Order: sequence, then structure tokens, then C-alpha cells
Amino acid sequence: MPQISQAQLVQTEPNYLADTASRGHGLYYKKGIASYYHQKFEGRRTANGERYRRKLLTAAHRILPFNTKVKITNPKNKKWVIVRINDRGPYHRKRLIDVSEKAAKHLGLLKQHGLCRVIVEEVPDSVNIWMSHPPEKK
Repeated sequence: MPQISQAQLVQTEPNYLADTASRGHGLYYKKGIASYYHQKFEGRRTANGERYRRKLLTAAHRILPFNTKVKITNPKNKKWVIVRINDRGPYHRKRLIDVSEKAAKHLGLLKQHGLCRVIVEEVPDSVNIWMSHPPEKK
């Protein structure tokens, strides 16, 4: 399967994952509230030992294994992004997932006061996704 660039990760109509719908395939699928990491956490260690970088597409989840890739969809605006789990949390019991600032920006979370309803779906390992971010444009 061809690699997918960062620019292709955020779309309004996801089509390349259409045949890998999580329901019925034993993969994680849940609806809930997402929040995002404040920039004050920049550089701090995450639960898997990495340093948090707000410009990377990462997230914290309570139970999913580290390095699991998940597709997070904002049903309100139909935007979605794929992130890698590298931390534990959120520690607010009503929240499902914490995302990096870059992921929050892609989802439109920053315009929704930092919280929004989302759908979180595990991405099968067979889907090869380029996860690092491209160089910033000058």
C-alpha cells in the first residue's frame, strides 16, 4: 500500500479507509470527548518516554497500546486526522482522548474551546501511514 503524506491525512471525505471500517473487525471504536494538550507540556516526557512535541500528530489514551494508530473524526465538521498513541490519559474521567496541538488544529478543536465530540477508530497495522510532519513552509 502506498504511503500517505501529511497533507492527505486531513480531508473532509475519508475514502482510503472506507474498506477498513473498525466495527465488526475487532478493532477499537468509540465515541467521546476529545481535548488537547496545552503548550505548557511541550518537552515533557510522555508515558512511553518520548518528549511531547505539539507539532507532531500524537495522542494520549487510557488503554490503547503505545504506537497504536487511531483515526479521530470530528463529526461536527467531518474533519479527521490519524495520530499515534504515545501517552496515557486523559485524566478527566469524562474525556476519551487528549490530542497534540497539531492534531487539535486539524480537527478544528481549537475553534471549539478545546473540547469536542469525536469518533476514535483504531487503524489496522496493514494501513501504512507516514506519521511525521513535513517541514514548515516559510
